[in-house]
Amino acid sequence: MKISLNKNKIDIKVKTLSTAGKFAGLMFKSENSGNLLFKFSKPARHPIHSFFVFFPFLAVWLNKKNKVLDFKIVHPWKLSVTPKTPFANLIEIPINRKNQKIIKFFVDKGKV
Repeated sequence: MKISLNKNKIDIKVKTLSTAGKFAGLMFKSENSGNLLFKFSKPARHPIHSFFVFFPFLAVWLNKKNKVLDFKIVHPWKLSVTPKTPFANLIEIPINRKNQKIIKFFVDKGKV
């Protein structure tokens, strides 16, 4: 899926989660898991947590047109992480060697 941040674009391979999959996300997965896409029916500011996620990951909140609204590195066992604005989609990207190019794209853009 192509996403845009400040007129820059990047293509990220994602797995779209089912309704049941949205409850687990990266919980109990390995650091080498794939990138997960959470799609929501209407924009909201759902907080996320990282209980039972044993590695850091990058959370990227998007609008319906896949424009980045906010992004943060989430460390294991965080109680709550909330984006600045309502969002339509969320991508959870494990921080690993496979995602090095994606992580660098966001780190180079600022406030991770």
